Amino acid sequence: MNFNHLGRSLAGRFGGMLAVLSLVSVLVFILTRLAAGDPIALLLGDQASLQDIELTRQRYGLDQPLLAQFLYWATEILKGNLGQSIFLQMPVTQVLLDRVEPTLSLAVLAVSMAMLIGVPCGIAAAVWRGKLIDQCVSTLAMLGASMPSFWMGLVLIQLFAVSAGWFPVSGYGDPGAPWNIRLHHLLLPAFVLGTLNSALIIRFTRASMLDILNEDYIRTARSKGLSEMSVVLNHGLRNALVPILTVFGLTLALMIGGAVVTETVFNLPGLGNLVVRAVLRRDYPVIQGALLAIAGVYVIINFLIDVLYLVADPRVRHG
Repeated sequence: MNFNHLGRSLAGRFGGMLAVLSLVSVLVFILTRLAAGDPIALLLGDQASLQDIELTRQRYGLDQPLLAQFLYWATEILKGNLGQSIFLQMPVTQVLLDRVEPTLSLAVLAVSMAMLIGVPCGIAAAVWRGKLIDQCVSTLAMLGASMPSFWMGLVLIQLFAVSAGWFPVSGYGDPGAPWNIRLHHLLLPAFVLGTLNSALIIRFTRASMLDILNEDYIRTARSKGLSEMSVVLNHGLRNALVPILTVFGLTLALMIGGAVVTETVFNLPGLGNLVVRAVLRRDYPVIQGALLAIAGVYVIINFLIDVLYLVADPRVRHG
């Protein structure tokens, strides 16, 4: 393995991570300040005097110029401090930690469902290209990619929660509920996210497998008398892992960052629900901290996927 080449490659990707997070922090700060509404006026209510509003604004540093506010926030981030929630009166870091479990559990369960659906369906569509199964899988993938998650969530709630009574309508269970109760609450929203996001995995897996199955070494493996399953799984899928790993990482990151609608529909107390409530309250520190944390998870997952390439792709290991 060429360690110098590997070190330069990882250093470049790490530098790219820092650049992306810096850009995201600037954009998040600007966009939150462009939103209409005053968080202090919302916090104190209609009966608050102008003097009370001004004093509270000074307390949270919102009376300072925007550049001064940004520099102070950026400096605190470098110290590991995401600020104090205006409405919850808690450190933003603690607020995020209290909400991360439902979102992370939902994302992991949903991406597991998406992979269990997407990879086998993509392989089947590639192996039986142009046949009925390929057409059915491609049609389902197209429907999944175009179907709104909130609509599917509401339909499944009506069918399986309200009418059949098999699942809870909403929520995450009582505080301190055991894992099986939490899992019961997560199955329906995870199925919504997993089914819809499996469309992307199906398309990537199918395209990658089609490229691999046309290679000469696949024909050589078949000529040696190996079973079709052995050829497809051991020779085809193994060499198609790189793009599948890419879409796996992207899907997990997108589920963590894009669970806002699903968590709102199912009333899950996760990061998505927290962001929605913070936006309605104009709770700047929570909005900024949550979006920056989601962006951080996104770039970290992409970095880890790049590292996994070293294991999955010999061309990277020996580059």
